[in-house]
Amino acid sequence: MARYTRAELESYRGAELPDLVRPGVRLVFVGINPGLRTAATQIHFGNPGNRFRPALVAAGLLDPPADGRAGMTEADLETLLTRHVGITNLVPFATARADELTADQLRGGRVRLERFVGVHRPRVVAVLGITAYRSAFGCRGAAPGRQPEGLDGADLWVVPNPSGLNAHESTASLAAAYAEPARAAGIALSERPDMLGS
Repeated sequence: MARYTRAELESYRGAELPDLVRPGVRLVFVGINPGLRTAATQIHFGNPGNRFRPALVAAGLLDPPADGRAGMTEADLETLLTRHVGITNLVPFATARADELTADQLRGGRVRLERFVGVHRPRVVAVLGITAYRSAFGCRGAAPGRQPEGLDGADLWVVPNPSGLNAHESTASLAAAYAEPARAAGIALSERPDMLGS
């Protein structure tokens, strides 16, 4: 795994990460924006400290890593694509922390996401983070889960953000939350009862 100095990571501030999407996508997970390590590796959720990959494993969307490495890999991204799962972000450019984004940038993320959905036509869109969703969509009272209004023909869900800063969520609770929109999108999940206690 590549190691980066703080200065090297800072050099990726503002770098963009291409969307992970293929024709036939059914479910799209929507991050807030890439972190600096993710921008450096050009792998969505590539930071080994992020809980997205372990939660997807526990949800049955990915197999456990054969090499035991933490963090998403290119092979994981390919697996998601073959399972009709994509990843995009509200804001495409990297910052050290999502709270560096302005309200205007998040609102612009809604417009970006609407365009993405209009082009790729997923069945389900799952935004990772209630606070970012409320800001981007102007829904201050929104609750997690399936939203009453869809997004350009897609079902719209809000699920917990996998960041370690979201400390009240466990891998198991993230996995349960991510499995719901996957099932709604018609994606079969592998049973991983051994992972749900983590």
